[in-house]
Amino acid sequence: MPPTTPPLSAGPPAVPPPGPAPAAPGEPAYRRLLIGLFLAGVATFAQLYSPQGLLPLVSDDLGVPADRAALLVSASTLGLALSVVPWSVAGDRWGRRRAMVVSMVSASACALAGVLAPTFEAMLGLRLLEGMAHGGVAGLAVALLAEEVAPHAVAAAAGTYIAGTTLGGLSGRLLALPVAEASSWRGGMLAVTVVGVLCTVGFLAITPRARRFTPSPTSAATLVRIVRGHLRSPELVAVYLQGALLMGGFVALYNFVGYRLLDPPFSWTPTAAGLVFLAYLAGTWSSPRAGRLAARVGRLPVLVGATASMAAGVALTLVPHPAVLVPALVLVTGAFFAAHAVASAWSGTAAPTGRAQSTSLYNFAYYAGSSLFGWLGGVFHESHGWPGTVLMVLALVLTALASAVVVLRGRGTAPAR
Repeated sequence: MPPTTPPLSAGPPAVPPPGPAPAAPGEPAYRRLLIGLFLAGVATFAQLYSPQGLLPLVSDDLGVPADRAALLVSASTLGLALSVVPWSVAGDRWGRRRAMVVSMVSASACALAGVLAPTFEAMLGLRLLEGMAHGGVAGLAVALLAEEVAPHAVAAAAGTYIAGTTLGGLSGRLLALPVAEASSWRGGMLAVTVVGVLCTVGFLAITPRARRFTPSPTSAATLVRIVRGHLRSPELVAVYLQGALLMGGFVALYNFVGYRLLDPPFSWTPTAAGLVFLAYLAGTWSSPRAGRLAARVGRLPVLVGATASMAAGVALTLVPHPAVLVPALVLVTGAFFAAHAVASAWSGTAAPTGRAQSTSLYNFAYYAGSSLFGWLGGVFHESHGWPGTVLMVLALVLTALASAVVVLRGRGTAPAR
C-alpha cells in the first residue's frame, strides 16, 4: 500500500501529563512501541490491498467483469477514507492505543468473514466494513508516536511504522498470489488474513500501554469550522487534489496491470504477474529522497518533476513489451511516491491552524480517489481494454500536474525550513 502521512489527531494535540517521561531510543518501552507499530502497519496494509493482485482470478471464478472485481479494493479504501476523521476523534476521546486495538481486532474479524462470504455482494459489504476498521491504524499510529516518544525520536520512529505499511502492502500482494495459484483466490486472501491476525496478536502483546494520554475531545462545531476553513483555501484544495488524482491513477494502473500481463502477448502466470509489485520498492527509495530534495530546492519543483515523470511512465506502459512495461511501472511507482511524500507533508505545513485536520482531509482525498478511480479504471478497461485504463490514468496525472502548476505557482518554491 502506498504509505500515507496519517493525521496526528482530529482535535487539538493532547497535552501530556507532566509525570511520565516520553520513551527514548534505547529504552525497552521505545523498542516495544516501534515493534508494535511495525506490526500494525503490516497487518493493516497487507489486508487492505490483498485482493489487488487477485482480481483476474476473481473475475474468472465468479464471472464478474474487471470493473466489478475492482470494487473489492475500492470498497475497502472507501471505508478507510470515510473513517479516518472519526477514528481520529475517537482516539482523542478513548486513547490512541485503545482505539487502534479496536481497529485491528475489528478489521481482522471483517477480513475473515469476507473470505468466507457466500456471495460477491456480501464480500463487498464486509470489505467496506474492513476498510472502515483499518482507518483506526491509518489515522492514529503517528499520533500515538508523537504522544509517547521523545520529540527528537518521533521522525525516526514514524519511519519504522511507514516501513511496516510498505512491507505490509507488498507482502500482502506477494503472499496472496502464489497461495491463490496453489489453491484459490479465497485461499490467497485467507493466508494474508492469518498474517494480519498474527500481527494483531503481536501488537496486543508487545505494545506498551499509553502513559502520556489525556483526553482532548473536540466539539463537532469546532471540527466543522476548521474543515470549512481548509476547504476555502485554494492552495490546500490543490494539494488535496494531488492526493486524490495521483493515488486514484496509481491504484487503477495496478488494479488492471494483472489483466494485461495474463493476456497475450505477455501470457504470464499469476505469480509471475504478481512480481511486478516489487516495483513498490522504488517508492521506498524515492519518498525520503523527495523530502530531502524539497528541503533544498522547494516543494513545488519536486512535485512538478515527480508528477511529470509519472505521466511519462504511464504513457510508456502502452508499449506491449515487458522490457518497456516493467521499467515503466518502476518509474511510475517511484515518481508517485515522491509526489505523494511532498504533497502529504504540504497538506500539514500549509495550514496555518488545524494542521491535523488538514492532514486528515488529505488522507480522505487520497483514499477517496483510490476508491473512485480504482473502480473507474475498470470501466474503461471493460470498454477499451488496457489502453483505455492507461489513457484515463494519464488524464488524471496531467490534470494533477496542471493544477499544481496553475494553483500552486509561487507557493512552495522556496527551500523548506
